[in-house]
Amino acid sequence: MLLAIQVLRRLFVFNLFRYAFFAVLGYFIWYILFKKKWQFKKIQSVFPKGSDYRREIGYSLVTVILFSIIGYAVVSEPISNFTLRYTEFSDRTVGYWWLSILLMILLHDTYFYWAHRLMHHKKIFNLFHLVHHRSLNPSPWAAYAFHPLEGIIEAGVIFPIVFLIPHHVSAIIVFLFFMIIYNVYGHLGYELYPKGFNKNFIGKWLNTSVNHNQHHEKITGNYGLYFLFWDRWMGTMRDDYDQKFEEIDAKRFKHLKN
Repeated sequence: MLLAIQVLRRLFVFNLFRYAFFAVLGYFIWYILFKKKWQFKKIQSVFPKGSDYRREIGYSLVTVILFSIIGYAVVSEPISNFTLRYTEFSDRTVGYWWLSILLMILLHDTYFYWAHRLMHHKKIFNLFHLVHHRSLNPSPWAAYAFHPLEGIIEAGVIFPIVFLIPHHVSAIIVFLFFMIIYNVYGHLGYELYPKGFNKNFIGKWLNTSVNHNQHHEKITGNYGLYFLFWDRWMGTMRDDYDQKFEEIDAKRFKHLKN
């Protein structure tokens, strides 16, 4: 029992650190340090209210707890006995180690898209997903602001990952850091990709902060996480996405003309 508590505590600290470090970093830079200087660049020009930040942080802390509990279930017996984890680097090549991370990202993107679309179904939206969409104008704190039921769904991606992809624990850790970094970026409220990124070959397939901000503001369309593959293939990309990205470009780079 003592060992179980220690493992669960370590997982909680790890998950809390991931969320808090990058959410604090995003909030400090864009919402405090350069708030006035960069406000003209913000996707939605106004800032959320203090009550919005508190709500996002509160639900995110619950999500951290849920992620930790589910993570503990995965690394503990009997579930851990059936995963495809390997313990020695020599069991696989370095190339495969990187490939496994890419596979995790691709699998997560697919899982997220379809789970996300399902949670937008009118019969379950209010129960599962409404909490997250109370952030119509999201901040970095919104990255994990889920209803507990949605938090369980979001955490559930770890099961297909560990059962389908041979993995080293270090690859899982890298994937989890990538996940929170891109999640905070998606809710940042500012676009970080360069001008015209939405139209170049790579940018047409990568999700952007503008894209996900539109999803929060308009509720429908733009369901992807890391990529735009599924949105484009399934016809769920908002028709006004490119126009919105160009509007934000005009805001972001207007100072270059002065």
